[in-house]
Amino acid sequence: MCEPLRTDVTPAEALVRLAAHARAQGLPPPAALSGDWFGSRAVIAPSLATSPSSIPEEAFAIPGRQPLVEGAVPGAIGGGWFGYLSYDLADPSRRTGDLPPAVWGWADHVLRWDASGVCWFEALLPSAASPSYLESILSSPVDSSFSAGPLRRPLPSEHRDSVKACVHAIEAGELFQANICCRFSGPFSGDPAALFAAGVTRLSPRRAAFVSGPWGAVVSLSPELFLARHGRSVQSSPIKGTLPRRGPADSGNAQRLRESTKDVAENVMITDLVRNDLGRVCSVGSVTVPELLAVRPAPGVWHLESTVEGQLAPGRSDTDLLAATFPPGSVTGAPKIRALDLIAELEPTGRGVYTGAIGCASPIAGLELNVAIRTFEIHDGTIGLGVGGGITADSDAEAEWQECLHKSAPLERLLGVTH
Repeated sequence: MCEPLRTDVTPAEALVRLAAHARAQGLPPPAALSGDWFGSRAVIAPSLATSPSSIPEEAFAIPGRQPLVEGAVPGAIGGGWFGYLSYDLADPSRRTGDLPPAVWGWADHVLRWDASGVCWFEALLPSAASPSYLESILSSPVDSSFSAGPLRRPLPSEHRDSVKACVHAIEAGELFQANICCRFSGPFSGDPAALFAAGVTRLSPRRAAFVSGPWGAVVSLSPELFLARHGRSVQSSPIKGTLPRRGPADSGNAQRLRESTKDVAENVMITDLVRNDLGRVCSVGSVTVPELLAVRPAPGVWHLESTVEGQLAPGRSDTDLLAATFPPGSVTGAPKIRALDLIAELEPTGRGVYTGAIGCASPIAGLELNVAIRTFEIHDGTIGLGVGGGITADSDAEAEWQECLHKSAPLERLLGVTH
């Protein structure tokens, strides 16, 4: 079932109104994707009952449990599994954050804003739901807000020491690169959906995602694609390499980033790692790199981004794809296994959802997941934000700390907090 919905509200407004309605009626909250998902501007599951999972094999298997849907409209999504996989699923130290290691929920109907901005009501089965129940909800404005206190940061010296220890491990030949991160946290009150709406409106992230439930909320304003699987075609677009961006006209740092030996090395190593990961489940000879070292803008920064593509081998599923590639290479390091161990040694706390993946698996549209960077985690009156960057042999500890601050600055401004 697929029909246009008569509404002129933006996806951000729709999410806030649906969230308010869910709270008032005691229903599960909505979930949302915004930016560039499945060739559309936004996808919202109006109400999503989620279930936590802590076993990696189970968390990877859930997106692959799909019904057979016949007569799908081209370009439609219809519904599917919405949720996240936290980095904790792969943490060798078995640390866990405040939120569950994984969460998935099934939606049998969605709202989808296509590339031209038209809103469609889509359902996987004709009997799933009727769009009429949404008309009054979307036409009723609501007041919704949030507030946050200053985010507590670790001491700069703590992050610098971790960076230096990582450089020493690289010099000793243990690995080529690792992503070393730290965590900011502070108080939060109000509506997480309002925070997400403000974030997508002000920052326009390409891969934003929102999931919430009794366990808390995840507000991801990510620019990065982890995996897209459409039919048998698979794509990953790792981001590695960052310099600050001071306004739309700041092309100087974009050029400097593309010419930076350190940043280019970061990206090329991770692109090769992603090629290897996809090669484990794609047909031999099908993995290619159609785009290498493109400079793209993100809130407050320039990034280097590459794209790796392949064809999923016969007999391989989304479950196999996740098991072969998670966690994302751009937020771990190379070789990945040693990087995971070193991260567990050097980072004082678990990462939680940060540097995991969030998205949707649809029986008719395929699978798309972001890399959970620029991501807030909200739980029991607190909000957490992970930041970090790739460390190579010539990394400077102070520069790496400043990169963390460049990445966090737009998000802290979004919260209305300053340092």
